[in-house]
Parts: sequence; C-alpha cells; structure tokens
Amino acid sequence: MAKLILVPTPIGNLKDITLRSLEALKACDVILAEDTRNTGQLLKLLEIQKPLQSYHAHNEHDKIKDVINQIQKGVNMCLVTDAGTPAISDPGFLIVRACLQNQIEIECLPGATAFVPALVKSGLPSDRFVFEGFIPVKKGRKTRFEALQTETRTMVFYESPYKLIGTLEDCIAYFGADRLASVSRELTKLYEETTNGSLAEILAHFKNKAPKGEFVIVIKGHE
Repeated sequence: MAKLILVPTPIGNLKDITLRSLEALKACDVILAEDTRNTGQLLKLLEIQKPLQSYHAHNEHDKIKDVINQIQKGVNMCLVTDAGTPAISDPGFLIVRACLQNQIEIECLPGATAFVPALVKSGLPSDRFVFEGFIPVKKGRKTRFEALQTETRTMVFYESPYKLIGTLEDCIAYFGADRLASVSRELTKLYEETTNGSLAEILAHFKNKAPKGEFVIVIKGHE
C-alpha cells in the first residue's frame, strides 16, 4: 500500500533541505502543499517537478477523505508546509490521525523546525521545556497565560511581528518584567537575530526597533 510522508522544508536557508527530503519529494506521486505557490517556487529551485494539491488549515477537514482515498488507491503522497515540519503549528495532525485510523503507513522525516535552534541558543534550560506554539489571540488567551504562570519548564512560543509587542506585554503581566527570556527572529536567514535579557529589556528593544520577520519567544520557567 502507498503511504504518507511528512517532509520538513527549510525555514529560511535553502541549504537546510535534507538528502532524504529531496529523495522523498522526487519519488512521491503527489505533494500536498500548504501554499502551492510557495511550494512551487521551492520545487523550482530544487529542480523537482511533481503534481501539487492544496492542503491547508482552511480546507484540511474537507480534503482528508479524498487524500485517504488516493493513498488507498496507491498514490504515494508527501505533505509539506510553507516552512518547517508539518503538524508543528501547521497542518498535519488531522491527516496523520486519519491515516492511522485507516492503517496507512506514515513516515515523518527529521528536519528544520524553528523552535529547536531558538531554544538551544537561548541559554535557558533545554533539558525540560514546553512548546506552546501560537498563543490564542482572543478566546482562551487569558486562560492559557494563567495556566502557564506556575510552569517550571522553559516555555517556547511562536509569534508574528504584528502581535509581538502585545504578547511581550502580556508575558510581563503574567510572568513578571524580570523573567529571563530570549527572542529569535528570521532564523537561518540573512538577518537572523537573537535578543536575550529580561522580558522588560526585550520589550524595550523591540519598541525601539520595529519587529520584522517571524519570531520564536523562549521564556525561563517559574522558580
């Protein structure tokens, strides 16, 4: 029977594509892509030509049955997102669960994901940590922060440039201005930057320097 392969793609630097990822993309029959335009550009750079099907957060519920049917008919599929590893704050969980329910083989290749380098270079404890992804914008935001106030493990979040200031202000409100943290942006790219210090110091930095790029926030746990 055919299978589904989850293929990590570079989060910035094209050289981070792995040999196994290249092999999988070249060997599969169809590539499920979060954004077919972005993936099409990546495949062009990698000199790979494959049929693309759209699979993203807004259509994945409707696409699952069709994807399962295709795989059961012998179509080998790769799933990629715009950057990083599928299912890590990106589509992937639902189709993996559906494959398991239908006894379809799943393979997940190791590769790029933004929170790992951000955590490692933060200088904060990395032996135990909790990955929280994107904090809810409205519903559930207060509840999530309150639940994390007594979290003793290092906490890792994703955030967009448009919401970074507000999220840092909320982190200060719930964790304290003196809590140590590290914020990385544009990982693996030309303008990669990591800012370390207290939450108050980091907030002041980005109030003076407009946030640009995608951000990973790493915060020391409660003592």
